[in-house]
Amino acid sequence: MIDATFAQRFAADWIAAWNRHDLDAILAHYADDFEMVSPLIPQLAGEPSGRLRGKTRVGAYWARALTPPALTLSPRLRFELIGILTGVDSVALHYRSQRGPAVEVLQFGPDGKVVRAAAHYLPQTQEKS
Repeated sequence: MIDATFAQRFAADWIAAWNRHDLDAILAHYADDFEMVSPLIPQLAGEPSGRLRGKTRVGAYWARALTPPALTLSPRLRFELIGILTGVDSVALHYRSQRGPAVEVLQFGPDGKVVRAAAHYLPQTQEKS
C-alpha cells in the first residue's frame, strides 16, 4: 500500500528532476522495463499505439523534450505540483506544465520503482486552464 510519506517524497523528487531537466534523475524513478503510455507518443515518437517500453526507448522520447532544439523552443519546461492522490500500488500526480494541466498515474513495483506510467492531458480542443 502506498502511504502519504512515500507519495509526497516521490512527487517532490519527480517534479524536481523534471524541473532540473535531469534525464538520469527522472529515469532513476523507473524500473528498467517500465511501460509509458501517453497520447503524445504517436505524434512525438511515431509510435501509433501510444506506448513505449523500457528506459532506452522512453529515455530517448523524453530526451527530445529536454535537449536542444526542443528545450530551446520550450525552455520553460517546468512542472508545478497541484495534488497527489494515492492508490494501493499507484500514485496520481496532478500538475501544471506549459501545456496546461496534466495527470500522471504511476504504478509501482515491489521495489518502489515505477513499472507503468500513464499521462493524461486535456484534449487539444479544450482550453488550457
